[in-house]
Amino acid sequence: MLIKQSLSEQHIIDCLHTAYGIKVVTLTFLPLGADMNASVYKAKAQDQLFYFIKLKHGHHHDISVDIVRLLHAVEIQQIILPVKTIHGQSTQRIGDFTLIVYPFIEGHNSFNSLLTNEQWLTLGKALRQVHDCDVPSSIQHRIRRETYSSQWREIVRSLYTHIEAEPSGDEIALKLLAFMKKNMLALRRLVDQAEQLAQMIQHESPKFVLCHSDIHGGNVLIEENNNIYIVDWDDPIMAPKERDLMFIGGGVGNVWNKPHEEALFYEGYGKTEINKTILAYYRHERIVEDIALYAQSLLMTTVGGEDRLEMYNHFIAMFEPRGVVEVAFETDEGLVR
Repeated sequence: MLIKQSLSEQHIIDCLHTAYGIKVVTLTFLPLGADMNASVYKAKAQDQLFYFIKLKHGHHHDISVDIVRLLHAVEIQQIILPVKTIHGQSTQRIGDFTLIVYPFIEGHNSFNSLLTNEQWLTLGKALRQVHDCDVPSSIQHRIRRETYSSQWREIVRSLYTHIEAEPSGDEIALKLLAFMKKNMLALRRLVDQAEQLAQMIQHESPKFVLCHSDIHGGNVLIEENNNIYIVDWDDPIMAPKERDLMFIGGGVGNVWNKPHEEALFYEGYGKTEINKTILAYYRHERIVEDIALYAQSLLMTTVGGEDRLEMYNHFIAMFEPRGVVEVAFETDEGLVR
């Protein structure tokens, strides 16, 4: 779902040669991810090495670079370090953009390939290391902190009138409106429960740890030799550990929803006490955020081309059996109040 940024491929190829000493033979655009301010490419060099190229709009310092270096320093093996420039820098300015280069890892993500028992244990151990990592204040002050904001809940509530009104828009918008109207009770329940759960945990003081924030199957890369890597550290957050743990057994992408997988993960993660209220909050709030983002993209504009159908399919998949909505409701129903 990523789009190409307004920078020529030749400009990127020249930059890779000048700044990194990489002589590129081919540069292939990869339509991956959901960040509209970034593009990614696969580069093949003359020496037959391959690189993953990330091009981000703007010149802001990329916190993901500091995070992966910190995690690598505490010997977390499931991290991919960026390639340094010939001057020893982790990023490179190029026009109005920032370039980050990584080794290209051949393999599949966990949306497409199920994790083995051993890989679940490894993922659990790695995520525990992330959560136990001592983050220096120099990095902490540049990472967002959890506030349990009502932003996404308010956006979804603002859609209620639109859903109930006379439908309008293109074919995808009409289909989405019909689906949302049919599932209105579930939509309201998600928003209302996220609100109630947020209020319940406002009075608690859980320990904040470094969280990936989006550690679903799409961000766990399985290499051909069965090694796994946690990728996409673009949006870390200091939050309760449940911010990440809600994905384990949470059903995002209709995977990672089997009890035996969850058991294996926690065997690797180690003994810990899970705050079920916070876990339920995050499982509801994550869905509410996705509803807000998808609805804004599909109902408030007609841009997006073929991506619109893909976004619509992602939206309705949330409501499928053993999808995120069913899992979130089960988590909430299991709370002792």
